[in-house]
Amino acid sequence: MSWRTTSPMDERKRFIQEWRAAAEPVTALCARYGISRKTGYKLLARYEAEGWGALSERSRARHHQPHAVSRAVERAVVEVRGAHPRWGPRKVRAWLQRRRAAESWPAASTIGAVLKRHGLVGARQRHGPAAPATQPLAGAVGPNDVWSTDFKGWFRTGDGQRCLPFTLTDNASRYVLRCQAVPTGDEAAVRPLVEAAFREYGLPRALRSDNGPPFASTAVAGLTALAVWWIRLGIVPERIAPGHPEQNGRHERFHLTLQQETAQPPAATGRGQQRRFDAFRREFNEERPHEGIALQVPAALYPASPRPYPARLPAVEYPGSWGVRRVRSNGEIRWAGALLYVSAALRGEDLGLEEVHEDCWRVRFGPVVLGWVDTRRPTRSRRRPAPKLLPMCPV
Repeated sequence: MSWRTTSPMDERKRFIQEWRAAAEPVTALCARYGISRKTGYKLLARYEAEGWGALSERSRARHHQPHAVSRAVERAVVEVRGAHPRWGPRKVRAWLQRRRAAESWPAASTIGAVLKRHGLVGARQRHGPAAPATQPLAGAVGPNDVWSTDFKGWFRTGDGQRCLPFTLTDNASRYVLRCQAVPTGDEAAVRPLVEAAFREYGLPRALRSDNGPPFASTAVAGLTALAVWWIRLGIVPERIAPGHPEQNGRHERFHLTLQQETAQPPAATGRGQQRRFDAFRREFNEERPHEGIALQVPAALYPASPRPYPARLPAVEYPGSWGVRRVRSNGEIRWAGALLYVSAALRGEDLGLEEVHEDCWRVRFGPVVLGWVDTRRPTRSRRRPAPKLLPMCPV
């Protein structure tokens, strides 16, 4: 029971003074003060043992916490966080469980409390729920289904050198295949890095990029020399919709982590920046738990592709019933007695023409539809115009 007055200390003193005067029994005294006999006898015992100082309010907290985090555990948590300042409680816990599996580690919420107690985390900015976006990422069911590639925005190192990182990742496992600073963002700089990745890891089913060079162009089907090479290798070039980087969200999120871990601030020199990229790539693949793959590390989930990089570039084949034409050096083919411009990016490549309706032919380069050609004869009232590659079949 609680004291009836708002001054518990004064009431306790008066209770002791009346008990010492032996004016009435303890039972009657407790009833008059509105407390239980148990509370009264406990107060008397404390007074006899410690004097008047024992009457002050005491904490009701346990003197011993059986589930308290030990100093050794707390020290290990702080050490991991110190080595990886951007890791949250779940990543810290997953890393400790993997590296020191024989020990018992507290829940992520407890680790978060430890980090907060040591001033290692701040208030997290909350965002409203976002609508789920599964396309076109839904195709990345397993490793090597879809690779993503892009350039991280360029910046200058401490010595003023321009640094343009080129990145290549596997969408399903999040494994970083390449992270390399390149002098320019053209095919000459990118192709050797992609080819080295093909030789090391094999070929993916599809390769996703944005709509900028050297991955895409304004030519027919957005083809570039790099995309033509991928198609010859049996790789489908996938491009996100213009202005929608969220369609390649996994790769974009990787770029944010890359920037935070390696370029804030940049290294003093270009070579030093590349060393940072190399160290980050090793840590990201082999040490850093990734929440998108159940706090596993990408290296544990990524196997090389079963499709090896061929020694010779295979030819594109078409059904025997199709017409096949080779693209001239100026990007034209000859069809139905006339010259038809297709694309200079396809010079030297074989195209397949499939008749889908009478006098309407679909033009393909491998699996990619380039357009349609109308070969109907002109009427007497008009001359036959030069044939053009049409975006849809006119009949």
